[in-house]
Amino acid sequence: MPFNLTKTAKSLRKNATRVETILWSQLRARQIEGTKFRRQQPIDEFVVDFVCFEKKLIIELDGGQHAQARAEDRERDNRFSEKGYTVLRFWNNEVVENLTGVLEVIRRECL
Repeated sequence: MPFNLTKTAKSLRKNATRVETILWSQLRARQIEGTKFRRQQPIDEFVVDFVCFEKKLIIELDGGQHAQARAEDRERDNRFSEKGYTVLRFWNNEVVENLTGVLEVIRRECL
C-alpha cells in the first residue's frame, strides 16, 4: 500500500464530519438490529465510512465532491460488490433532512 491506511482511518475518525457524527450516533453500540458497525475502516486500499463485516454492508456518505466523482464511486462500489459487499450511499443532506428514512433503509438491509 502506498500509505498507511490505519493512520489515515484514525485521522478520519478524529476529524469526522458533522453528518458522519450524526449517523454514527445512531449506528454505534449495535442500535440497529443488534448489528455491529465500525467507522472509517480500511478495506483493501480504501477507507469506508461505515462497515458491518458480519452483514457485508458498507455505508458511504457523499458530499458535494461526489457529484464529480460518480465514475470513481461506481468503480469502487463494483470492487466491493465483487467481494460480496452491499454498498449503500446516502447524500449528506439525506442524513440531515431525513435521518429516520436513512436509518430505515439501513435497518431493512440488516434484516
